[in-house]
Amino acid sequence: MKENLLKIYCSLMIYGHRAGCHQRADRSFFWKGFQFPLCARCTGVLISYIFSLPMFLAFGGNFWICVVLMAVMFLDWFIQYLKIKESTNLRRLITGICGGYGIMTIQIMCFQYLLGKIM
Repeated sequence: MKENLLKIYCSLMIYGHRAGCHQRADRSFFWKGFQFPLCARCTGVLISYIFSLPMFLAFGGNFWICVVLMAVMFLDWFIQYLKIKESTNLRRLITGICGGYGIMTIQIMCFQYLLGKIM
């Protein structure tokens, strides 16, 4: 049983790396001693990807709000990159949710637009 769980965990870590996540331990959440396969920001992006379509169907989307949400994630990264202020995992998670929602919603709007052109 433990061997199977360990194999699954190792597979998830490989998929996280292949998805482009740096998987730095200091920027990741841990659960029961195991590091998440995605860093805090990528975890937020993944969460928002899952909920973007239902939210878009329920509320629609606004391009400029999405741009602002993506800018929030970028600014958090950029401020940290310039070493002005180190981000926290909670802030990375929240800005990842914001940015991921903006990215996915714009993709949905583009798909909707292209589908309208084809139909």
